[in-house]
Amino acid sequence: MHLAGIKIRQWRENHEPPLSAEEFGEQYGDPWPSRTVYGWEAKGKIARAPVQKKLAELGVCEPGDWLEPASGEATTSDAKSASSKPAKSDASHPFYDLRNHGFLRVATSTPKTRTADVGYNVEGIIAEAHRADDAGVDLVVYPELCVSSYAIDDLHLQNALLDAAEDGVARIVAASAELSPLLLVGAPLRHNERIYNCALVIAGGRLLGVIPKSYLPNYREYYEKRWFAHGRHIQGMTITVAGSEAPFGTDLIFAADSLPGCRLFVEICEDYWSPTPPSTMGALAGATVIANLSASNITIGKSDERHLLARAQSSRAVCAYVYSASGHGESTTDLAWDGQGMTYELGDLLAESERFSMDAELSIADVDCERVLAERMRMQTFNDAAEAAGRPEDSFRTVRFELADRAQDRGLIRPIRRFPFVPNRQHKLDEDCYEAFNIQVDGLMRRLEATHAKSMVIGVSGGLDSTHALIVAAKCCDRLGLPRTTIRGYTMPGFGTSDHTKSNAWKLMEALGITADEIDIRPAATRMLEDMDHPFADGEPVYDVTFENVQAGLRTDYLFRLAGHHSGFVIGTGDLSELALGWCTYGVGDQMSHYAVNSGVPKTLIQYLIRWAVGTEQFDKATDKVLLSILDTEISPELVPADDKGAIQSTESIIGPYELNDFFLHHTIRWGQRPSKIAFLAWHAWQDVEKGLWPASFPDEEKTAYSLPTIAHWLENFLKRFFAFSQFKRSAIPNGPKVSAGGALSPRGDWRAPSDAVADVWLEELRKGLPEL
Repeated sequence: MHLAGIKIRQWRENHEPPLSAEEFGEQYGDPWPSRTVYGWEAKGKIARAPVQKKLAELGVCEPGDWLEPASGEATTSDAKSASSKPAKSDASHPFYDLRNHGFLRVATSTPKTRTADVGYNVEGIIAEAHRADDAGVDLVVYPELCVSSYAIDDLHLQNALLDAAEDGVARIVAASAELSPLLLVGAPLRHNERIYNCALVIAGGRLLGVIPKSYLPNYREYYEKRWFAHGRHIQGMTITVAGSEAPFGTDLIFAADSLPGCRLFVEICEDYWSPTPPSTMGALAGATVIANLSASNITIGKSDERHLLARAQSSRAVCAYVYSASGHGESTTDLAWDGQGMTYELGDLLAESERFSMDAELSIADVDCERVLAERMRMQTFNDAAEAAGRPEDSFRTVRFELADRAQDRGLIRPIRRFPFVPNRQHKLDEDCYEAFNIQVDGLMRRLEATHAKSMVIGVSGGLDSTHALIVAAKCCDRLGLPRTTIRGYTMPGFGTSDHTKSNAWKLMEALGITADEIDIRPAATRMLEDMDHPFADGEPVYDVTFENVQAGLRTDYLFRLAGHHSGFVIGTGDLSELALGWCTYGVGDQMSHYAVNSGVPKTLIQYLIRWAVGTEQFDKATDKVLLSILDTEISPELVPADDKGAIQSTESIIGPYELNDFFLHHTIRWGQRPSKIAFLAWHAWQDVEKGLWPASFPDEEKTAYSLPTIAHWLENFLKRFFAFSQFKRSAIPNGPKVSAGGALSPRGDWRAPSDAVADVWLEELRKGLPEL
């Protein structure tokens, strides 16, 4: 907690008259939703710079208060300045070294070249190698035949040029002795009275290996068979280049001893246009990174074709794919060149160079080799394909090398989604949200048809989850041609229910036109607490788990009996995030229903889908107005009465921010990442609100940053709840549709785990992996 949050709350309470968080935000903000104000006060969230300035002008708090602990002691509060480098005493800790988390920094390079000017080309290659070295790059992929130039036609058959190419390779090898990156360059080489179009792997003053091109295009504008021999059957051989002997063939895997997951395979241009790309066998032999040296000329639409091939191969071969094509400087006798470089990983585009640039281009990205390995371990089809292909790992040769030592904190150059469950493709935004929403709608439609139910019963609290489940049910009725009165909604106020949420519940039910009713559970809850001899029944303010569960259980009990009474079934409202954290009451409680329509949707996606429903006018204006009000409300179970200062029970102050918990959940269940790596990724994703992309239309006032201590605190809490506390609730959940590729927690689907496991392994790994905080 920071000092600014304390001052904001004190300022509100000392105001004449005292202001609620909602009133404060309305009067002095633009406006600020109440949940945003509570975020500052109770969860250590950091306001944006303009908001800090405005609060300072009001005399509420100073900008420095956002970085000052509330008590002057060590704290887990957030700091917007967390984007700065860690202190020198910490920077050497292994946590900050991207390699310790399985990352390899790769770059595509389009150096300055001149047609057939070997000396000029070599200078350009070495210059880019130095630039890559300065940027902390581990692997640089150059274009095809970059030493000699590609579009030189019969000049490839000139011995003077071939001699110059070998001399040029020798210069690059010598220069590499003073450089850190592994260099992949292209050159024409002679072997046994043939000329081969080759890729050369160079590092540390050594030529590590040479790979010949397998498939030579000889159609339309291409005539490569006029000059080159194919290398499809070259395996187990060696080649001598400028006096150095090196492995030669298409059976080479280059493995980094200092980064176990880094295993490199190389193919050349046309090879991945082939129906059977050599990289498929390379991946089945164990390569996690595929590099392609290309001289593909540019025509209209060809860039899209390259993207399609790189994306497809990185996905199908379960690998990273690094593609580098020739650019300005190649001959334009009859062709043109755009210098496209791109890096894909498991179908995701990580980086792309500027095309048609006259300057040398270096496009850098950090590839996650561990993520590739994790996907292969989960995808048994990959192993089956390797077995069906004759276990190529047994016949391929491995060339081992050491990656040069680097300064440990190189940052992370990689797009990391703050909200991994939320659609982030702007051009596909409506389509992705439409799919997510209608997966739920279609699942509910089928369940309604299968059960022949006459009604759908749902508890409506005025909170996010029940709101989303209700609008899904309303759309289900619309799609099936049923009146919305088929839905029977009940608001069931308890001891902590606020007038605001109760009012929103009624407004929403009325706007949607469902059958609506209210059942006050307080008399029944009081009677049950009396029968149990609970202290609350005697007037004591004891708000323990029993007090909360009595209310949650009564609500569910009523819903089940009402469903039986009205020949219907109960729609569950609990979401994926709550299931992950065990934030639900087991059995006769919100953990149970007849159909859990939200069980595959995390809290962050629910918030976004409700915004999408408003933005795309899925419902009428009256409904939209209520939905926006609900989005602005602090997330709370409302089972405990507000305190004497009006502060309500805050879910996120107890279990942590849902945006962090959903981040942790995705990387845990989808990729099986180590906790220290999840912390590393979260730190780079969340340390600075100004860096990285936010989902489209994400409200500025809700953008926040989290420091590493805060991330570590809530990650530890997540690990305890997820691995050691909550599984027994997940093992008995009702049916519900999987929505996101990130995963679901049904024991009949993505996640199977014992209910009596402990979290010690994960907690210990987190403690060992993080610096002293």
